[in-house]
Amino acid sequence: MGGSSWGAKAAGAEVVAAFDRWSLAGKTHHENFPNTAFFEGRLEDCDAQALVSQIGPIDLIMASPECTNHSPAKGAAARCDVSKNTAFQVITFARAFKPRWVIVENVVNMKNWSRYREFCEALGGEGYHVTEQKLNSADFGVPQSRERLFLLCDRQGKPTEVPRPCLPQLPASSFINLNGQYAWTPVDNGRRAKPTLERARRGREQVKHKPFLIVYYGSDGAGGWQKLSRPLRTVTTVDRFAVVKQQKGVDVMRMLQPEELAIAMGMNGMALSHGSRRDKIHMLGNAVCPPVMKAVVSHLTGAGCAKAASLAKQEGSIKSKCVSRGPAVKAK
Repeated sequence: MGGSSWGAKAAGAEVVAAFDRWSLAGKTHHENFPNTAFFEGRLEDCDAQALVSQIGPIDLIMASPECTNHSPAKGAAARCDVSKNTAFQVITFARAFKPRWVIVENVVNMKNWSRYREFCEALGGEGYHVTEQKLNSADFGVPQSRERLFLLCDRQGKPTEVPRPCLPQLPASSFINLNGQYAWTPVDNGRRAKPTLERARRGREQVKHKPFLIVYYGSDGAGGWQKLSRPLRTVTTVDRFAVVKQQKGVDVMRMLQPEELAIAMGMNGMALSHGSRRDKIHMLGNAVCPPVMKAVVSHLTGAGCAKAASLAKQEGSIKSKCVSRGPAVKAK
């Protein structure tokens, strides 16, 4: 939907092309980047070499390969190796476009993939020096704890790690609307599942009369609830979180809304008007937090590699362009 693009743009990049299989993601991306070309379909079906002539030279590829079959959110469900192998399209595009920089973002569990080391070696085979780093969005001013794996790749030297800014972590209360703007219903309305009622009970026992969050859908290993004084847990592609408060002595609840989750993703200012409520949440859960990508792009294209400082002096400034799964970008 454009999270990586939004972050790269904030870092001074010009997004020139975006790729995704979902037309709705393309509409959302176009809404935020009307001058960016969007290519809908499977990357495996793209002729990357032909696209070089169409898009032109670029300096950066931002890639978020399919993550569902790496993610622990899939639980015990069978994993699809064909899906995991789509990550090698990064190699295909890097070989065709030959950008100086590549950024690969994915869930941390990608490291457990049987072909992960082969994938990293393939990047090295294309001339890239690779630095592996885990980054949590909560460290970058995003009110959500979302840890992701980033591979920073540079042809001209091994990148240093992205420094974590000294920012206070923002709590979930910073974006949740507790007034009457949305419809609230009693927690115990006679229709809730027993696990939901148990999670609400555990939370209420701990926070007394304060509002709190429960995990309404999905598994959770932390009691199924959390305080609003902490960053939100990871936003997923399903309608996962509900906020609970007391109203006239009765616990009432509602699900978090897409506009709230967009702020929890750090997407302040981005338009999100296409699709149903479920569609919007699905897009948000699949996206990259822009402030994190901004920091990564700024660092990598600035002083992020051993040679970057001396190159900047020689060239006066570093110019870059980029492509990603979603967007292709030119960094200024």
